[in-house]
Amino acid sequence: MTASEMRATIALALVFALRMFGMFSILPVLAIHTQSMPGGNSPFLIGIALGIDGLAQALLQIPFGLLSDRYGRKRMIYIGLTLFALGSFVAAGAHDLHMIILGRLIQGTGAMSAAVIALVADLTQEEHRSKSMAIIGMSIGVTFGVSMVAGPALNHWIGVPGIFAITGVLAFLAMAVVRFVVPDPQVSRVHSDAETVPGQIASVLRNTELQRLNFGIFSLHAAMRGLFVVIPLVLIQVGGLAGADHWKVYLPIMAISFFAAVPAIIVAEKYGRMKPVFCGAVGLLCLSTLLMAVFIGNFVGVVTTLFLFFVAFNLLEATLPSLISKIAPAGSKGTAIGVYNSFQFLGLFLGGALGGFLAQHVGSASVFVFSGGLALAWFMLALSMNPPPRVRTCMFHLGEMEDSLAGRYAAAFAALDGVMEAVVIGAEGVAYLKIRIGEWDESGALRLIEKGV
Repeated sequence: MTASEMRATIALALVFALRMFGMFSILPVLAIHTQSMPGGNSPFLIGIALGIDGLAQALLQIPFGLLSDRYGRKRMIYIGLTLFALGSFVAAGAHDLHMIILGRLIQGTGAMSAAVIALVADLTQEEHRSKSMAIIGMSIGVTFGVSMVAGPALNHWIGVPGIFAITGVLAFLAMAVVRFVVPDPQVSRVHSDAETVPGQIASVLRNTELQRLNFGIFSLHAAMRGLFVVIPLVLIQVGGLAGADHWKVYLPIMAISFFAAVPAIIVAEKYGRMKPVFCGAVGLLCLSTLLMAVFIGNFVGVVTTLFLFFVAFNLLEATLPSLISKIAPAGSKGTAIGVYNSFQFLGLFLGGALGGFLAQHVGSASVFVFSGGLALAWFMLALSMNPPPRVRTCMFHLGEMEDSLAGRYAAAFAALDGVMEAVVIGAEGVAYLKIRIGEWDESGALRLIEKGV
């Protein structure tokens, strides 16, 4: 990566981190904070407050990306961060749970993640883009872990209103990073590997292998958001652990579960054992959530199963995007990811809402039984999936060309050894090749690019 590309990548990873820190930090403390507020004795409303931002993001993240094609990346990012800051300050000043729900809804309308990813694509070369996306993904993962630990400590020092206020301030800081650190793109255009193309949505939704993954990310995040309706209160009521001390549970769980997932990820990717590792992780997710229901009255049991849950969660968060890349058609990766992200956000909303409803009308254990049922259905779907091929997508810049010439290039690339699929989009001037790892004729591709067809 060039210095400019690295600067843009790190700066936009920081933008994501600044935005997500406040979103994540609220998860382990909101259910505790609302107990003393009007409406706070309703687990259903707590679940709505935890998940309502997901509904807004599910509806708006693709439109934000499309609007950034027309009105500019940075402009849409500024609009998204402004809405996010506004919602944070509304929630910070809330005196009842209904105003927190309103603030969280406004936060969710600032769904600028697709615009940020499009800006990353504008500022990076095709051959370096996957590295940039990986760095951004790592920043989000690290932010999540840090937030789980920092949330209870911040709640002790400044309270939930203070966390919301800091979240709003961090949004303005993110705007400053975009304005003063992130370079302006020389050219903005659609990137099929990073953005949703409306004409491809129907075909992506019809892809049964991708449907399994969409259901999976929906189930995973529904389980995670429903968990935070119940677990913070269980740690107090069953474990006698004050809210300010919850970090003592989250810190070892987050740190150890992160490192525990790494060997399995290496086995899956390096040794081509993706399906058994993936199915094992889904099975562990199912087992851990059902055991939470069994041990909900036992503090050690709750902490142990919570650890198992986050081992599975971390492993699946790492492998699901990899599977999307392997399975999605070469020219539709961006659309596949956009649809996948929408299902993820929808899972956040329904997990919070249904988790709260079940906790209120059936009992806390039922939240975990529901999550376990989703995970069991996902496990059955995962068992019947085709083993993902050991492939990756390569991108080469060719320059804009007529569609007829793009078709000849695609045919020539497809004839090379080890190329499973070749798509050349003339308007983008980019060739997308899905190739077998370690088996493809890279030198032949480079000669083709140099000499032409």
